[in-house]
Amino acid sequence: MSVNPNEKPEPGGEQAERPEPAGKPVAGAAPEVPEASETSEARPAAAPVEPEARPSEGAESAPEAAVPSPGAGTGAGAAPDGRRRLADALWPPRLTRAQLIVALLLACLGFGLAIQVSSTSEGSALRGARQEDLVRILDELDDRTQRLEDEKTRLEKQRSELESSSDQAEEARRQTAEKERQLGILAGTVAAEGPGITLTVSDPVGAVESDMLLDAIQELRAAGAEAIQVDGVRVVANSYFTGGGDDMRIDGTQVTAPYVFKVIGKPEDLEPALNIPGGVVQTLEKEQATATVERSAKIVVDALRPAKRPDYARSSSP
Repeated sequence: MSVNPNEKPEPGGEQAERPEPAGKPVAGAAPEVPEASETSEARPAAAPVEPEARPSEGAESAPEAAVPSPGAGTGAGAAPDGRRRLADALWPPRLTRAQLIVALLLACLGFGLAIQVSSTSEGSALRGARQEDLVRILDELDDRTQRLEDEKTRLEKQRSELESSSDQAEEARRQTAEKERQLGILAGTVAAEGPGITLTVSDPVGAVESDMLLDAIQELRAAGAEAIQVDGVRVVANSYFTGGGDDMRIDGTQVTAPYVFKVIGKPEDLEPALNIPGGVVQTLEKEQATATVERSAKIVVDALRPAKRPDYARSSSP
């Protein structure tokens, strides 16, 4: 460090070294701090005043230290603590009597709803039926209702005749004979005549089966047929159809095509029952068979069945 030659040292001590001006540093030498004399007090050298450090424009200040909030947990331990508290709250379950009663009521309600839905599904079998099937079922119900109403009217008339007749015994015998005649017609033991239709089924290719003829019989009975005869065979409640094609049999008696049905009943009800969409006529036409229906004011059903005496049943009337 260089010393100014013009400066005189103070007596009684070594001369304090004064630093060179800040604007003229010695190249290659680091600034030295002046040292005080051991024997005498040295006058302090004037230290250069350094300017206050100011942040430059655009420079970002150092981020302040983040103070953690008291309630915040660490990222690693917060989630496990929450799950642990939830598990402790749910298990073991703490059920009260009110909760058990509510659970029991909800279970009974669900069971009742399940039974109701099941019964509704079973009772709605007609939802998937075709339109022609619904029309046929509706017609059958109307015809059945009408027949029941007629039967009710007839029975009420018989009762009034019995009550007003002077000779009740004779009236009772007359009604008994009439009832016997009606039952004979149904059983096929007596001949019958009346308005009706004639159904002729032609089968050129032999495709008609016994179940098709049975469907025709059922349709006719549902429409109100009272007496039916097919190719000289009287059809009654216990008749059966077997075979098909060239070996068609009714009650064991062979019948051949064309099959002629003579039916006594109301023609206005019998013919539409066979011609409904998807009915007997359309079914036979799909099998390359033809079915023709002809109305008539007088149909004679004269094929008879032998009266079979029951082996075990006896009349219970005195």
